[in-house]
Amino acid sequence: MLLAMRRLARSVTVISSAHDGRRYSMSATAVDSLSTDPPSLLICINRTASLYPPLDAGAPFCVNVLSARHEGIAIDCSGRLKGEARFTTGDWHTSPHGVPYLRDSQASLVCEQDGRFEYGTHTVFIGRIREVLMCGDVDPLVYLDGAYTTPGAPVARAAA
Repeated sequence: MLLAMRRLARSVTVISSAHDGRRYSMSATAVDSLSTDPPSLLICINRTASLYPPLDAGAPFCVNVLSARHEGIAIDCSGRLKGEARFTTGDWHTSPHGVPYLRDSQASLVCEQDGRFEYGTHTVFIGRIREVLMCGDVDPLVYLDGAYTTPGAPVARAAA
C-alpha cells in the first residue's frame, strides 16, 4: 500500500497552530478540501505528532500551502528542526485568530475546529475556514515518490 501511495502527487503544506503560548507546526500532505458550504477542509494528524496535543485541545489551525521556493521550510517542519525552531525560517506572522501563518505561502487557510474522528493511528480534524490569505502565482511544492518536486508542463486540453 505504501508504494502505491507514493505515486499520489500531493501539494505540500505546513499546518500551524498555537496553544498555551507555544507555536506548533508540521509538514503535511494529508490535507483536502471538504465542502464549500460551509467552507471547510480536513487534515489527518498522527496522534504521535507534536502538533497533535494542541489540536486535541481544540486549538485553531492554519493550512499553509507551500510554493516551490519553500522546500527548506517543508524539510524544517518535517523533522529537521523541532518546536519553536521551526519558526526561525520563513516569514511567519500571527492571524487575528491567534494562529501562526506563513505570510508568503501560496495560500493560508485559517480554520477553527468543527469536528473530528479517529481512525487507526490518526485523527481527522475538520476545519471550518475563517480566513483565506493568498500570495503570488500558482507554483506549488509537490511531494511525489518520496521527493519534493514541482508540476510539469500543463497537459494540452482536449477539444470539447
